[in-house]
Amino acid sequence: MKIIETGLEGLIELEPKAFGDSRGYFFESFRKSLFQDLGLTSEFVQDNESFSVRGTLRGLHFQKEPYAQGKLVRVLTGRVLDVAVDIRPESRTFGKHHSVILSAKEHNMMYIPPGFAHGFVALEDSIFSYKCTQYYNADAETGILWNDPKLGIDWNIQQPIMSEKDKVLPTFESLFK
Repeated sequence: MKIIETGLEGLIELEPKAFGDSRGYFFESFRKSLFQDLGLTSEFVQDNESFSVRGTLRGLHFQKEPYAQGKLVRVLTGRVLDVAVDIRPESRTFGKHHSVILSAKEHNMMYIPPGFAHGFVALEDSIFSYKCTQYYNADAETGILWNDPKLGIDWNIQQPIMSEKDKVLPTFESLFK
């Protein structure tokens, strides 16, 4: 598996080696020993999956401590623009973001450690899958407004399809004064 550093500590892109033939393909989507070798020792406790029609934007979501989640994200069908924002105040990259196109065709993934807000926009109808290191906790759930000018994220979309909840998330500055 190819590991790609993103410049944000702990946030990595992964490109598994897929083996294909006339029947289809095979690849390892997770290997515990590889994650341990990378120093990622948290265990995954919950798997989630969502379907999004083209133009749907979900996020930027995170859970407050002590329920912060690490996530291993990938696309099962379609393509998404996936975005992670460093929300660790002590980090040298606090407030910075990284984006990547995740594609079912490419099988690429991203590991997002606890301390990041996360969101994605579906570039095609897509099934999105993610493994989490912490259980979902509704009381700890929050997020950041997707188009917050302070973050400067280019989502490459003007009028996304969104939940009412995501449309009124707070700004980065209001959360991290």
